Amino acid sequence: MARTGGFQDDDFWTEFHDFLFSEQRHAQAEELLDTSPLLSIPAGARVLDLCCGPGVFTVPLARRGYDVTGVDLSPAMLERARKRAADAGAQVTYVQADARAYEPPGAFDVVLNMFTSFGYFENPADNARVLRTMYACLAPGGTLVLDLAGKELLARKVTPPKVVQRGEDLMVQTDTVLDDWARLRSDWVLVRGERVTRATLVWFVYSAVELRRMVEEAGFGQVEIFGGFDGRPYDENAERLVLRAVRET
Repeated sequence: MARTGGFQDDDFWTEFHDFLFSEQRHAQAEELLDTSPLLSIPAGARVLDLCCGPGVFTVPLARRGYDVTGVDLSPAMLERARKRAADAGAQVTYVQADARAYEPPGAFDVVLNMFTSFGYFENPADNARVLRTMYACLAPGGTLVLDLAGKELLARKVTPPKVVQRGEDLMVQTDTVLDDWARLRSDWVLVRGERVTRATLVWFVYSAVELRRMVEEAGFGQVEIFGGFDGRPYDENAERLVLRAVRET
């Protein structure tokens, strides 16, 4: 039995890639860029996808004519992203960097952080630092779009173990609430033939009120909260927690 060390361990991203980044997820990104009013980005904008993974958003953004940079800590994810961009004939700048420290000042018009890629540092101050990084990367008037599974939504969805199958591979995910709903732990078991791999992820979960406060403390203004990429309210019918904010100065 093998064990990976979580989100900072490249073996985790390699082992669980097919379950995290299916072709359906890539297709979903394409659809969102075509239809979401929250992702209506001005032509020619400079876009940063912070924690870009294997290029789920960077490649379709580049194909639509944007000046795109993808930043991720994982060499394995960046290798996949570069290959996907090359196969698509898309021009993307990829950078291996820690999300807490990547700060080319004012270099971007839009910063994206998608599919619950926020909150994974063990020290809460480091997660707040990531928001300050996003602020520093934006030019005045630039926009942040941050998408995650809000605490209110997770409270409805934390259930008995989930079982997902991809071909002959099987993955079982068990979620546990920690610290009075401050954090969530996901224990994953991947079965490939006779090989079994285990991984554990622990991350901070945020309500809309908590996330708004953190973003405002990082310096952002005009903070808006939505319940999905279609712009619906964040209420009992919400599907995601999508935050949009502006660096005003």
